[in-house]
Amino acid sequence: MFSGLNRLIKFLLPKRLFYRSLIIVAAPTIILQLIVTVVFFDSIWIKANKGMTRSLVSELKTLTDVYKTNNETQIKFITETYKKNFDYVINVLDEEIGLGNFERKYSPMDRSLRRELKSTFGSENYWFNTISYLDVVEVKIRSGDRVLQFFFPKEKIATSSVRLFILWITLPSILLITIAIIFLKNQTKPIVNLSKAAEKFGKGEYINEFHASGASEIRKASYEFDRMVKRINRHLNQRSEMLSGISHDLRTPLTRLKLQLAMIKDEKLSKKMSEDIDEMEKMLNDYLQFAKTQTKEDFAKVNLIDLIKGIVKISNTNNIQFDYKDSIFINGRENALKRCFQNILENALTYGEKVKISLKETSNRVAITIEDDGPGIPSEQFKNVFKPFHRLDKSRSMNKKGVGLGLAIVEDIVNSHGGNIQLSKSQLGGLLFKVSLPS
Repeated sequence: MFSGLNRLIKFLLPKRLFYRSLIIVAAPTIILQLIVTVVFFDSIWIKANKGMTRSLVSELKTLTDVYKTNNETQIKFITETYKKNFDYVINVLDEEIGLGNFERKYSPMDRSLRRELKSTFGSENYWFNTISYLDVVEVKIRSGDRVLQFFFPKEKIATSSVRLFILWITLPSILLITIAIIFLKNQTKPIVNLSKAAEKFGKGEYINEFHASGASEIRKASYEFDRMVKRINRHLNQRSEMLSGISHDLRTPLTRLKLQLAMIKDEKLSKKMSEDIDEMEKMLNDYLQFAKTQTKEDFAKVNLIDLIKGIVKISNTNNIQFDYKDSIFINGRENALKRCFQNILENALTYGEKVKISLKETSNRVAITIEDDGPGIPSEQFKNVFKPFHRLDKSRSMNKKGVGLGLAIVEDIVNSHGGNIQLSKSQLGGLLFKVSLPS
């Protein structure tokens, strides 16, 4: 029971820190104002209104009793006195008590007036109207054969301080909540900036100097995040420079070996050794390409359709099926994405004869599917193929010219763009690559 209630509360509550903090600040203020208002209306305003209404009805009862005596002198004296001292207007009518019902059902003032009039004069001997005039109430009361019409100020049955009270209750609450919104906005802004910076860094974007701001705890977290980013960048740069340096330095002895092989007269031996040197050069190129995935490249708007069409054109083959007219744009690193899809396409063309490329765009993501008709790989090997230097000896024939870094580069680029990559069996009989990227 409690777990279900807890889940319901979590579902109803806002997810963002700003709105949760606003509820923490605003809810007690609003609840306190509601309690004060209810207590005021119940114990002060309603009771005061009831006492004033009862007093007024007693005056009306006195006047109707005077009119029943038929003593013209006394009637004239009382009428003039009430007109002069109590702002009453009193008329004697020969008509019926009133047409229509002007009573407001949800008005405390009307309810109090009706209750007192009914208890004093009966349910069919009175009629009142509090709507037609702004500051005046009209009451008609049957007194014998006559109908007495009374006009008196509305303030006699309604306290004028109610509006002021409501105004002073409402305005401070609005002012306090407005100030709370401004302060909370300033306090949550550094957290939002920190989360955006972490998201960008997770996608592989280069983070310049991150300026800490906000409360001391947030400043400390921002400072530690900045130090972590610098350490990771330094580590990645050192790894890239090391791979690039080693690969570059090995080119020199390979070049000398090629020159020496050219002088060997045994062509059979020279050919075998040249093939080995060519394979070593291919390995060095793969190492350099893997190192380049860590190089800094700014994010920009990339047209996926044009990018893939360019890769298909470079492949110079008619075995690729790709027909797409509309443009699809994403935010990413163009050179890295080109290297990613080029590696997948080369892998598909290496092991298959036919390749099919399709794209599907949703509200916030783009799915790129590349499938071939090759031998495929076992499902238990799907995760292993993305490991660096991992090579398959079974289902798909081993690529003797590679070192097993192509798909590791692909996964690294896709993850750095906030996407994901999945492998499955293709409808063509081979392997299917599905790359999902945020649009």
